[in-house]
Amino acid sequence: MRSSLSDPRLSVIEKRLANVRTIIPVMSPKGGVGKTLVSTLLAYSLGKQGLKTALLDLDITNPTAHIVLGINTSEVKPREEKGLIPPSIHGIYFMSVAYFIEEDKPLPLRGDEIDNVIREILAITIWGSLDALIIDTPPGTSDEVLDVLNYFRGIRPIVVTTPSPLSIKSLERLLQLLIDYRVEVLGVIENMYRGEQVSARIHEITKKYGVKYLGFIPYEKDIDKYIGNVKEMEKTLFYKSIEKIASTIM
Repeated sequence: MRSSLSDPRLSVIEKRLANVRTIIPVMSPKGGVGKTLVSTLLAYSLGKQGLKTALLDLDITNPTAHIVLGINTSEVKPREEKGLIPPSIHGIYFMSVAYFIEEDKPLPLRGDEIDNVIREILAITIWGSLDALIIDTPPGTSDEVLDVLNYFRGIRPIVVTTPSPLSIKSLERLLQLLIDYRVEVLGVIENMYRGEQVSARIHEITKKYGVKYLGFIPYEKDIDKYIGNVKEMEKTLFYKSIEKIASTIM
């Protein structure tokens, strides 16, 4: 951890998360792989299975999970009660820095500033008892991702990748980082799947690192037009693939 270990918020964070059964950060080796869509719909699908589920958007400088859920963050807010209780959206509890910033306004933070915001959000959020907490993290190995590895105990990350050569190369780096941190990776999801011949390399990498291949999501060119409308999203191949994966991970 980069700043003082005497920060009292650290012990508060531990207490806030004490009754969370499973913490699943959704990570990606690079941007543009559909990680936010995967994490948001994964949380939604787990909620529909009857599991008490929450979603935390930890992309501090560019939060977008609320857009997928179709939330107007100027109208929907957490409830204050000796902390902040996230609102229930489509059957899942949702927390994001987007509640506290103006829509479309940049949040130019870096380094310790980002770390401080993360500590504050984690310290004030009251999760209660949860079956699963899904965390949408920024791509790569940003400050937010390193904070997840530092502040959350017993996490089981899911890594989202695509068959593109750049994403596949970055996938190895991210898996190696997680192994170096002695983190148990829940598995890898392949998005924008185009066929076994293309994804063979991803299977090789998961075997090399001893990580489970959780499944694939077929490429769906019109998926963006359903963003913000979860009910319509349920009809897509994308969601049906996520639903299938979600039924196996818990």
